[in-house]
Amino acid sequence: MIIAIDGPSASGKGTLAKRLAAHLGFAHLDTGKIYRAVGYQVVRQGGDPEDEATALAVARALDPATLSAPQLSSDEAALAASKVARMNAVRDVLLQFQRDFAESPFGGASGAVLDGRDIGTVVCPEAPVKLYVVASAEVRAERRHKELLERGEASIYARVLQDMKDRDERDTNRSVAPLKPADDAFILDTSGLNADEAFAAALAEVEKADADRLQNKSTAT
Repeated sequence: MIIAIDGPSASGKGTLAKRLAAHLGFAHLDTGKIYRAVGYQVVRQGGDPEDEATALAVARALDPATLSAPQLSSDEAALAASKVARMNAVRDVLLQFQRDFAESPFGGASGAVLDGRDIGTVVCPEAPVKLYVVASAEVRAERRHKELLERGEASIYARVLQDMKDRDERDTNRSVAPLKPADDAFILDTSGLNADEAFAAALAEVEKADADRLQNKSTAT
């Protein structure tokens, strides 16, 4: 089974994806990290993340083991990721990386959970479970603001909120793979939910989809 989880920044999709994968024994891929991994590796090798040939070579040789590197959470990695993500050739290579992961999950897992911004619409449009996790910009900004403070980083809520709105605008209006729910996605609004409530709602949707799949299979035979 493939579970596609999309949504804007700080909606809670990453936490939800990890928890579902752990509960179900599935492999998990935070697709945002693959662009960070490519960009960071280019910089680490002394290259320019805006050089397409270099970025493409790194993307083609991407090692899944590097996706857990703590350095990928750095601002340096985020900046480099935004540069390599503009290149269609790099996006094509990483799109195939994601699809390969979904079809053949690492570690021989029986399923995969992928979270990002275009999983249900572009990467895995045939996934039997599609979740689109949302929350108001104010709630998401408060979550990010709290996260930054807990990490010991300076943060001003008003600035975080504006940055959040600006990013939403860019993501939803970009020409390539814009942020939007798939037509058949289950919309999960986490604005008023805690982590346990969001998990319960998502798991119920997964179990429903699995039951429908088994029913359809039984009917077909």
